[in-house]
Amino acid sequence: MDKKINHNISVVIPVYNSESILPELVERLVKCLEEISPSFEVLLVNDGSEDNSWNSILSITDHDERLLGINLRRNYGQHNALLCGIRQAKYEVIVTVDDDLQHPPEEIHKLIEKLDEGFDVVYGIPAKLVHSTWRNFSSRFTKIFLGKMLGIEGIKYISAFRAFKTDLRTAFSQFDSPNVIIDALLRWGTDKFETVEVYELQRSVGRSNYNLFKLAKFTMLVLTGFSTIPLRFASLLGFFLTIFGIGVLMYVVIKGFVGGDFPGFPFLAAIISIFSGAQLFGLGIFGEYLARVFNRSMRIPTYVVGEMTDSKSTKKDPFNND
Repeated sequence: MDKKINHNISVVIPVYNSESILPELVERLVKCLEEISPSFEVLLVNDGSEDNSWNSILSITDHDERLLGINLRRNYGQHNALLCGIRQAKYEVIVTVDDDLQHPPEEIHKLIEKLDEGFDVVYGIPAKLVHSTWRNFSSRFTKIFLGKMLGIEGIKYISAFRAFKTDLRTAFSQFDSPNVIIDALLRWGTDKFETVEVYELQRSVGRSNYNLFKLAKFTMLVLTGFSTIPLRFASLLGFFLTIFGIGVLMYVVIKGFVGGDFPGFPFLAAIISIFSGAQLFGLGIFGEYLARVFNRSMRIPTYVVGEMTDSKSTKKDPFNND
């Protein structure tokens, strides 16, 4: 980092139960951004933390006008908090960073430099995964899978450590839903995605808020909230099971004509189970889609801002319904 990057940068950080690590994170961020950027801001979005994260944000932002704290009224989810910060950002490049210091602030310049090569979105992917073998495998597989489902071509996988041009948010300026995936929204505005390898560190304090259940829930949101692949799969499944049923019927008829022995009840019970399971599977997929439509029809807000540390500012969130 021997030269400045000719971009003003807004860094958005969703905060959840990270009071002990925030001072170090912000200190390192400010030091790094002062070295590479003419002007910058850091937006700390408290997503309904159960600890004293908001008090920590108040203390951190009190002495530096470049730091802004946003307190959401409850926990809405990481991507909802990110969207709130993205809509408040004022500079031409936005960088999103997790609050656990796994994404070193000193690596931000790599994302910006790659962005200057003509891309609109750049993901920082770890050069070496630092977790257990099982977690590394599941994390990488999930990120590759999500990238493919969202139609993001030409990259290894997506990441929460990303840099993108702020004007992309115009593509989702009218988005109003409680189900948010930032990468899907960015895909609405561009197809110029790229990745760059960065160092990733172990979480120094606490543990990850993601577990198997939350990961499965997030994957289901991707599939049914921003993709029609499950519907197509249900259609194909129904088609092939219909062909299978016709084949079974023909088999039964032929067996009856030739007079062979036929295991009646067990065979029929197995066939009924197959078709019943397929029908319930299809109904479940339709139900997921209907749930998304229902949530949108209820006009449940994406997030609701409780308070902001910059009380003197007249800037409002034009996309918040509150």
